[in-house]
Amino acid sequence: MSLKQVPLHHIHQQLGAKIVPFAGFEMPVRYTSDLDEHHTVRNGVGIFDVSHMGEFILKGDGALGLIQRVSANDASLLYDGKVQYSYLPNGKGGIVDDLLVYRISDVEYMLVVNASNIEKDWNWISQYAPDYDVTMTNISDGTCLFAVQGPLAAKALQPLTKADLDAMEYYTFEKTDFAGCANVIVSATGYTGAGGFEIYVSNDQAESVWEAITEAGEAYGLKPIGLGARDTLRLEMGYNLYGNDITDETSPIEAGLGWVTKFTHDFVDADVLKAQKEQGVPRKLVGFELLDRGVPRGHYELTDADGNPIGEVTSGTQSPTLGKGVGLGYVKTAYSKPGSEIFVKVRDRLLKAQVVKLPFVKK
Repeated sequence: MSLKQVPLHHIHQQLGAKIVPFAGFEMPVRYTSDLDEHHTVRNGVGIFDVSHMGEFILKGDGALGLIQRVSANDASLLYDGKVQYSYLPNGKGGIVDDLLVYRISDVEYMLVVNASNIEKDWNWISQYAPDYDVTMTNISDGTCLFAVQGPLAAKALQPLTKADLDAMEYYTFEKTDFAGCANVIVSATGYTGAGGFEIYVSNDQAESVWEAITEAGEAYGLKPIGLGARDTLRLEMGYNLYGNDITDETSPIEAGLGWVTKFTHDFVDADVLKAQKEQGVPRKLVGFELLDRGVPRGHYELTDADGNPIGEVTSGTQSPTLGKGVGLGYVKTAYSKPGSEIFVKVRDRLLKAQVVKLPFVKK
């Protein structure tokens, strides 16, 4: 299968990005160094081109009904301009994908899904659509998404829009004029925990908006940021990554997604997940910090003090902010409480670690 390119691929090449295959796309993984880019976002402001992500528009009187059927969170709580984090249960106790639900109006919603799952999610939701008065449109190929993240993001972007960015609450959005373009979605969301905004534009607006943002951000030290830093930033916040920490095989209750599993409505797998929530689960996804020197990596074994297997690492890295190894992984429930001592098996060594309350980096 040939890899797709994001519309601004040529710009990332001009900027000297290292391009790698990711989720079916050629994507910039870094421009300078992962460490430099990570600190830029945590302490200042950076821009990511995440146009590989997928966007679906659901329109019609049945749009909410369809969303309620296929997703676990309660989308009836949304109001115009509000965003919600949710997931799609897969009918077998696992997860099709996690996603964001945007309420544009009471009859129009936008779903934002992971790049690697665009086709899978579309097919999954489509099978339920005939029961509802709804028109589904996949706008992924015509939409670019820029994430401007970091504590200086609002200051850097404010000259480009009349929307009061400082006043925008987390997980809300406005459809507004931005950088001279109409109908741009400016969303107070992100995957870094550093604050900031995500900007949805049509492909024909993308280059002028990118240039306007980089120009406006120059005074604040804004730099382009790649997927390498995106991964360490999200991991420091304990955010799940689909394909690593949550998959078709993982239970959302085990994965700590009980907080977005609302039994106020009937949805796919509701009965299965309710039983799991009430009866408890055999394993849980936890965050852990290494007490010994070392870096945990995906699929490393987690053990007790005697080396008996108790689980597996799903994501791990050396935290640039904390200067120590941190990771996410599934462990037997008995080891899931913060403060529990666990060990990461690296070749034939057992490195001591401790389960901690997420996020690793407190805001």
